[in-house]
Amino acid sequence: MTGYDVVVVGGGSAGCALAARLVDAGRTVLLLEAGADHRQPEDFPATVRDAATMGAAVPGHPANWDLTGELTEGVRWPVPRGRVLGGSSALNGTYFIRATRADCDGWAARGNDLWSHEALLPSFERSESDPLHGTTGPMPVTRTTAPHPVSDAFTAACLELGHPSEPDKNGDAAPGVGPVPVNVRDGVRVNTAMAYLSPRRAHPGLTVRGDSPVVRVLVERGRAVGVRTADGTEHRAAEVVLACGAVGSPHLLMLSGIGPADQLRAAGVTPLLDLPGVGADFTDHPDLYVTYQPARATPMRRGMLPLTTALNTTDHLEVMPWLKPFSRVMLSRSDGHALSGLTEVLRRPAATLRALRGTSLQKLWQQARTRDDLYLGVALQAEESRGRLSLTSADPSVQPRIEYRYLTAEADRRQVRAVVRLAADLLRTRAMAPLVAARTGLPDDVLADDRALDAWAVAHLATAIHLAGSARMGPDDDPGAVVDQHLRVRGVEGLRVVDTSVLPTVPTRGPAATAVAIGERAAELMTGN
Repeated sequence: MTGYDVVVVGGGSAGCALAARLVDAGRTVLLLEAGADHRQPEDFPATVRDAATMGAAVPGHPANWDLTGELTEGVRWPVPRGRVLGGSSALNGTYFIRATRADCDGWAARGNDLWSHEALLPSFERSESDPLHGTTGPMPVTRTTAPHPVSDAFTAACLELGHPSEPDKNGDAAPGVGPVPVNVRDGVRVNTAMAYLSPRRAHPGLTVRGDSPVVRVLVERGRAVGVRTADGTEHRAAEVVLACGAVGSPHLLMLSGIGPADQLRAAGVTPLLDLPGVGADFTDHPDLYVTYQPARATPMRRGMLPLTTALNTTDHLEVMPWLKPFSRVMLSRSDGHALSGLTEVLRRPAATLRALRGTSLQKLWQQARTRDDLYLGVALQAEESRGRLSLTSADPSVQPRIEYRYLTAEADRRQVRAVVRLAADLLRTRAMAPLVAARTGLPDDVLADDRALDAWAVAHLATAIHLAGSARMGPDDDPGAVVDQHLRVRGVEGLRVVDTSVLPTVPTRGPAATAVAIGERAAELMTGN
């Protein structure tokens, strides 16, 4: 006897969209979220609502899982992930760009024809309320086009170097420079819990329980029949869906005995199903910052978004001018009532210290030293290097090991050199040069030498925190596939994964909009609607 039609584990970007659409289709749904449950948009803390800051991503904040990843050998760095209803859509930079046609059709070409651009486009459209596309979905998609000296100069600089204009980055046009679509309305970061769950709170088919971390999927005679939460409670359902994100979902699979058998045994977990692809070969976007001292003060109005413009290139490089330094983005006053991030951190200093344990002190010093500089964020959007997520303990409270293995492929090192040099070229253009007093932390002799620049990149490496592919979809003849294209876990009936874990590769734009579309598409596949 089951209590619900579906139990969804994780109320993040995909999980909220999935739960809402399943309820709309007449299913009874239990949504279990490890973090806090806020019923209405106004109930969320200021640090989560304020789109002008990213205070909830500060280590030690209660809405943050406080993970740590190894970017490359010996270089460890915080990996903020949302532990709150709305998931990472509640604390990210609000960048809301669709996966490109080439991304989707590339996934389809690997044996996943249900995820082609043609198949996935309606899911994007259902999720969005975008004036450029005329849709009426729950997620607002807006663009900031108001004049600003930095964004205006950056756009002119890109055109000066021959890059085309791209006024609609969700419009399936050639890549270029243009405004960034964001999930922001009236200065509020609209997360998926606000957009999808709040309007359905009175629906009799929806039950939401916060502060309910799941520690195991219950499998009986080859079928998932429910889950167990940390307090020992068992929740039964006809179908179980993991929507815990690209770290949380593979971690929970492995804790449940589903994953690479030898690794599970070594960690003290009895294997239930040997699936070597769980945690293997994930992708993300290596990130770096080319910093500069501004030649004059630029506007930093309260409520101003830190990211409004991006350059994307045909070879999958991205450059984004930040309009505020890190000191303003992470620790600025959010709404006149509370300090974004800093207030929470000062209340919980022990949690902050725990979150930073093992982090590279050299990198922390580098970030502190340039915290008041402006910068161009640069990223490689289609890496060849592959990461690995592995179980280290049978204790659910111990995070898995996250090894990004960035820049292990020579092609990636070559592309990183190219994007860093592109950023330096942009700072030297006629358009940008009047705003730049000096480039900081990247001497000319390092910029000119490949080997020195490679070393600089490793020392300054960061991550966009766009992890994907840690439980990827694929056809029966793909030995690394964890789910089929209906997102059903191979070898276990009644169990699916619905989040960016399932993508064969990370999208060549940020994955936030794609994560929501995954929830929409999964609901369509599960209900036939």
